[in-house]
Amino acid sequence: MFAPITPHSHGWLSRPDGARLFWEESGNPHGQAALYLHGGPGSGLGPGGYRRRFDPAAYRIIGLDQRGCGQSTPLAIDALDSLDSNTIQALIADLEALREHLGIDTWVVHGVSWGCTLALAYALQHPERVLGLVLVAVTTGAREEIEWITEGVGTIFPEAWAQFSAVAREGERPVDAYARLLRDGDPQVRADAARAWETWERTHISLDPHWAPGPLFDNDRDRENFATLVTHYWENDCFLGGALRICDRIAELEGIPATLIHGRRDISGPASTPWRLHQNWPSSELIVIEDEGHGGPRQMECAAAALSKLISSADHPASGQLP
Repeated sequence: MFAPITPHSHGWLSRPDGARLFWEESGNPHGQAALYLHGGPGSGLGPGGYRRRFDPAAYRIIGLDQRGCGQSTPLAIDALDSLDSNTIQALIADLEALREHLGIDTWVVHGVSWGCTLALAYALQHPERVLGLVLVAVTTGAREEIEWITEGVGTIFPEAWAQFSAVAREGERPVDAYARLLRDGDPQVRADAARAWETWERTHISLDPHWAPGPLFDNDRDRENFATLVTHYWENDCFLGGALRICDRIAELEGIPATLIHGRRDISGPASTPWRLHQNWPSSELIVIEDEGHGGPRQMECAAAALSKLISSADHPASGQLP
C-alpha cells in the first residue's frame, strides 16, 4: 500500500438526462490511466482510501461517484421518478463519457464488490479500452448471487432472516419487497425499510473477521440512498439477465490480464463466484485469502501488488492518453 494522497483535480460531468457525475483525479497526470469503481451499488468513493492501492508515481488515478450516489447529483432518493433510467448500461455509458472527457484512450480498471460487476460488464462491452483488471470481493450480479445474499444466507441467520423477510407479500421475493417499499410515497415507510435493510446487511457480514458492531451509515440519507440503489439493481438482476450474464460470457475477456482477489470467509459472496470465472478465463489469476471475508486489509494489499505488477509488466505506452 502507498502513502495517502489527495486529488489534484476534480469536476462534474453533465449527462444528457440531467445527471451530474462527480470525478476526481490523483497521482501522476502523465502516468498510466486507471479507473477505480466503488461498491454498492451506491457506496460512493468515500474518504478515498482506494488511492493508496495505486503507485502515485506510475498511475493517473481516476475515481468516480457512480450516478445517484456520493457527490454525483441527483441522489437516487431525490429523483425516484427517474430511478428506472439508472441501469448498468447507463453506468457503462457514463464511464465511456468520462473516458472521452478526460482524453483517455485505454485504462486499467480496479473494482471492489459491486465495482467488480460494473468493471466486468464494462470490459465485455469495451474490451479495447481495458488494459487489465484488478477485482476484489468479486461479484457478477447474477440472480443466484442475489438470491443467496437475500435468501440463501438466511439458513445461517434464520432469526434475522425471518424478521427481514416478513415484509414480503405472498410469493414476493424479499429483495422485490424492499425495492417496492423504498419507492413508497410515504417517507416513513422508506426510512423504516432502509433501517431494516441495514440491519440485514449488518447481520450477514457479522461473521467477517474484521466486522465491528454499529451502524453502516452515518446518516439517514446515506442509508436510504444506498438501500434504494442496491434493491433497484438487485430486483432487476443488475440489468444483466439472459444473454448479458457475465458468468456465461467471461471467455470473451480471454487475453485481458486480470487478478481476482477474494476472501474465503466471505459469507455474503462465496468464493464460488471468482472460482467459476477463473475456470473459464485462463488469463486471469485467482487469489483466495483464507482468513478474510468481503474485503479486508490483505485483499487490498494484494490489489496494490497486482496493480504494481500490471504496470511493471505492461508492454503498452505509459500515458494511456489519446495522442
